[in-house]
Amino acid sequence: MSTPKVIVVGAGPGGLTAAMLLARRGCAVTVYEKNNQVGGRNQALRLGDYKFDTGPTFLMLKQVLDEVFEEAGRPVTDYLTFYKLEPMYRLQYDDLTLDISSNWEVMEQTVRKHFPGQEAGLRRYYAAERRRFDKMYSCLQRPYSRLRDYASPQILRAYPYLSIGQSLMDVLCSYFSIEKLALAFTFQAKYLGMSPWVCPGAFAIISFIEHAFGMYHVRGGLSEISEAMARVAQEHGATIHLNTTVKQVLVDHGRAVGVELENGERVTADDVVINADFGYAVTHLFAPGVLKRYTPAAMARKKYSCSIFMLYLGVKRTYPLAHHTIVFAKDYHASVRDVFQGHGISSDVSFYVRNADVTDPTLAPDGHSALYVLVPASNLIGNSIDWEGEKLALRARILQQVMARLDLPDLEQNIVAEHIITPLDWQNNYHVYGGAVFNLAHSLDQMLYLRPHNQFEEVRNCYLVGGGTHPGSGLPTIYESGRIAANLLCRSHGIQFESRNVHS
Repeated sequence: MSTPKVIVVGAGPGGLTAAMLLARRGCAVTVYEKNNQVGGRNQALRLGDYKFDTGPTFLMLKQVLDEVFEEAGRPVTDYLTFYKLEPMYRLQYDDLTLDISSNWEVMEQTVRKHFPGQEAGLRRYYAAERRRFDKMYSCLQRPYSRLRDYASPQILRAYPYLSIGQSLMDVLCSYFSIEKLALAFTFQAKYLGMSPWVCPGAFAIISFIEHAFGMYHVRGGLSEISEAMARVAQEHGATIHLNTTVKQVLVDHGRAVGVELENGERVTADDVVINADFGYAVTHLFAPGVLKRYTPAAMARKKYSCSIFMLYLGVKRTYPLAHHTIVFAKDYHASVRDVFQGHGISSDVSFYVRNADVTDPTLAPDGHSALYVLVPASNLIGNSIDWEGEKLALRARILQQVMARLDLPDLEQNIVAEHIITPLDWQNNYHVYGGAVFNLAHSLDQMLYLRPHNQFEEVRNCYLVGGGTHPGSGLPTIYESGRIAANLLCRSHGIQFESRNVHS
């Protein structure tokens, strides 16, 4: 049997997961990455002596990461240092602050103190969402290439737990009669770029995963995960080309046969794995007429996640903030509605601040802070917001609210390094379709078989990884997409392998 030659387009976490697994299993793997470092939206952002994660900062369901490294023949702890966060994060309302713990006894004490009488609802939540997780998670680990995949035993057992017709907020309000407490278990819809009043109720398992398995930080930032994956892939013989843009996936009679680079070079391969943003890939990486289902017109009709407005702040002092702090707008429902109705950013913003320096001293000089500020924002689809013209005014308004809500009156005067990313920047500089950083919306009509398939249904020998394909956004599910694609590709070539994910 000849060695399959595989090209991976993009060195994000999904592409790197696939690359290190495929290289470990004997494939000849070449990765092309347009940036000067690996990671994609998971890459590091440096401002002088300050280091930030560009995108994801929450590491949950760490065992998936452990498993893919194990399958690549390497213990993850040989490459990365982990800190389990306790409490996991702080939630701040207009009149209340909650520290959220993965210790269930501590969490019950917190609920008893601030929401007396709701403890029984917390216990129901733990029990019911444990059952949902046990029934559903294996469904997210398998591919859905055929309609008959819906008849698998795992799916049939999971159907009663899908909460079809209920939103995430509906499900949580069935446990808790106080909205603020329900919101503490629904803000995770932001990981999917969705409103909790629209997000399918089945995604209540996300908050349960946090509470059941904990939240982690990686020394040096979560971008170090991608760096470690790249090292493992290279140790197994993979070649990674940075500063190398793929212009087009080459297709011959419906089969991917390689790529054309921006410099005009054509490189052949037996298989191509695409880790580019899905909307960007199908509208830019294929010759006109190749794709019939995912045409530009069809993509314009899809549902998309929200975007985010980012501030990365190097600050010449420290603050007594938690590692993760989520601040709810005073009228949270109205704030969310503004974002998803295309109004840009609400005047009464919700925001998230990471102050990882309290855990990890490597991110800023001694006595300084690397503050990461995220504000949900409208994507670019269907509106005409002038993000470039408005960004400085938005920056000023967001900073004022951060200073006021977190009691940081001198923050602005202590900023010595700063970077802003707007929804327009996500589209133009990071090749994110419509600036929708969480990809296609995770509505029921865009999930499982109805989401772009890991074995791309339009082109043979072409595989998809990342948040735009199955299972969806979020680091653990993106790692799963890489593992599913690697398993499918290996099976197509008759390559034997061992995988903790037996479903794909």
